[in-house]
Amino acid sequence: MDTGQVLVAVLVVVAAYLIGGIPFGVVVARVTGGPDPRTIGSGRTGGANTARALGPRLALIAGLLDVSKGIVAVLLAIAVGGGLGLQIAAALAAVFGHSRSIWIGFNGGRGIAPAFGTLVVIAPIAALVVIPVFVLVLVIGRYSSLASLTATAIGAVVVIAMVVLYQLSPLYVVYAIATAGMIWLFHLDNIQRLLNGTERRIELHR
Repeated sequence: MDTGQVLVAVLVVVAAYLIGGIPFGVVVARVTGGPDPRTIGSGRTGGANTARALGPRLALIAGLLDVSKGIVAVLLAIAVGGGLGLQIAAALAAVFGHSRSIWIGFNGGRGIAPAFGTLVVIAPIAALVVIPVFVLVLVIGRYSSLASLTATAIGAVVVIAMVVLYQLSPLYVVYAIATAGMIWLFHLDNIQRLLNGTERRIELHR
């Protein structure tokens, strides 16, 4: 890569982080006059806490916007002619930005929605697999964190299996492990509460 290409790659990753950091849970709350998700529950801005603050309908809107952040980040890398490596770097930057957003004091969500958005572009088959897994675990257990962790793990396994079966680039393995690793890291407190039996269930009707 020449200097120009390196500069473009850096700018794409930075842009992906900034895009990923847009706290749509907070934005939707301000637009609709609802309570800021950071003021209740876990204090995070992700889907589960936004649902507690604003209800499922507005949380769905915020969630879809969060998903779009991951999609846009990867498409941006593609738009500048970036290969799989840059696409993955942009994807990881968006997920990290969502959880450690510069716009709200490095607070944010757990990274699930933008991670799913990146999966839609990078590995769409895996994205189709994780949807029913997430919904099934959420409906049965009513733990958003458990559904997210399970779907993330299954998604990573599917991506790795595709690499083995179809002899895809090993970079897909890096993507799967890095994304899942970040999301599980961002869920450490949830994991502890799940193990202790103190994790809060999410209400599916409101």
